[in-house]
Amino acid sequence: MQNRFLAIINASIQVKQQILQNEQLLQQLQNAVEVITDAFKKGNKVLFCGNGGSAADAQHLAAEFSGRFYKNRKALPSEALHCNTSYLTAVANDYSYDVIYARIIEGTGVKGDVLVGLSTSGNSPNILKAFEAAHQNGMITIGFTGSSGGKMKDCSDILLNVPSTDTPRIQESHIMLGHIICELVEENVFG
Repeated sequence: MQNRFLAIINASIQVKQQILQNEQLLQQLQNAVEVITDAFKKGNKVLFCGNGGSAADAQHLAAEFSGRFYKNRKALPSEALHCNTSYLTAVANDYSYDVIYARIIEGTGVKGDVLVGLSTSGNSPNILKAFEAAHQNGMITIGFTGSSGGKMKDCSDILLNVPSTDTPRIQESHIMLGHIICELVEENVFG
C-alpha cells in the first residue's frame, strides 16, 4: 500500500517539476497575476466557473479573494458562478446546462472584469460559452486546463495548461497555481 502512496505523491511532484521548467506557463502565470491585480485595483471583479471538482476549486479560489488569503484586509469582489442553485437549475432546465455561465456573464460581466474558467479537458461547453459571453462584454479570460488546453486554448486570453492528462494531478496543480495567484495579487493590492 505504501508503494502506491509514494507513486501517487511522486506523480504529483513530477507534474509540478514540469511546471517549474515550463517558461511559457510561468510567463502566463505572471500575466494572470498582473491582469487580476489590475482588475481589482480598477474596481472590477474576478469571477470563477468550473464543473464538478473544478467547480469546488473555483469556489475555493473565489473565497481566497472575497474572504482572505494571508492578510486581514478588505474583501475583494470575487465569486464562483455556480453557487446560486436556484439560478443554476432554472437556466439548466429552461435553456441548457451549456449556457448556465454564459447567461450570468451576459447579465453581470462588465468590461475589465476577469473570468477564470477551470476545465481539466479544456473542452467543457459551458465554460467555452461563458468565455464567448465574457469576450462580448469586454472581459479578460483566464483558462486553467490540462496539457493540450483543449478548445479553451483558442479562446483564453491567458492559458494555464498544466502539463498532464491525469485529472487529479491537473486539479492539484490548478489549486497550487491558483494559490500562487491569490498570494501575489493580495501582496500587489494590499502591500
